[in-house]
This record gives sequence, structure tokens and C-alpha cells, in this order.
Amino acid sequence: MKNATIFLMFQGQANEAIQQYQQWFPDLTVESLMYMDNSQQVAMAVLNLMGLKIMVNDSNIQHHFTFTPSISIFVECESLNEINHLVAHMLKGGKALMPLDNHGFSERFAWIQDRFGVSWKLTYN
Repeated sequence: MKNATIFLMFQGQANEAIQQYQQWFPDLTVESLMYMDNSQQVAMAVLNLMGLKIMVNDSNIQHHFTFTPSISIFVECESLNEINHLVAHMLKGGKALMPLDNHGFSERFAWIQDRFGVSWKLTYN
């Protein structure tokens, strides 16, 4: 096995999602980004979030499914301010699957599905 990577397939929102994630995570870098011919749809992009590689594309085939919250990206925050900031921004157009709170296993934890349908688990201990 050479590698394993998270792959997020969007249906026309990949470019918008990449821009949003860059705002939420200042350390996120775009390692590569290719667009489909004569389009702003993403043929393939590779993001790097603190060493986590995330591949992103727009499917040019319409599917009758989207993201499910059973798979999520887990982020360990460095401060209360950071987790509060991320949760507040992710909730704009998104929804809390578990609201930010002390759930016993973490001092502050939230499970958020963002406006694109991608699920994030955020923790601060």
C-alpha cells in the first residue's frame, strides 16, 4: 500500500468549500488544484490540513447521495477560543449534531455538519 487519503466528492460546490475551509483553517494549504475545462468545477484538488491530506473534487455525474455524518474529520483544537470560533462559523448554514459542550469525554466537544454536508468533530481538552 502506498497511501490512504480522505476523499470528498462534491456536486458543484468543491471550489466554494475549499475557499470556506481556507477561511476556517488558516494553516490549510492547497497543494494542487485543477479545474474541469472551461469551468470553475474542481477536477481534483489536494488539501493539507496540519498534515492530513484531503482530496476534493466535483463529480460530473449526478448522484442521489451526499455526505453522511457517520464519517467525519476530527480536529483537536489548541484553545477554547479556537473551538468556539470554528463552531460559530461552521454553524452558519450548518447544523449541530452534538452542540458544543462538556460531554464527559472532552472538556469541550462539538459535532457539526457544515453547509456542504461534511461532518466535523471538534474537541478541546
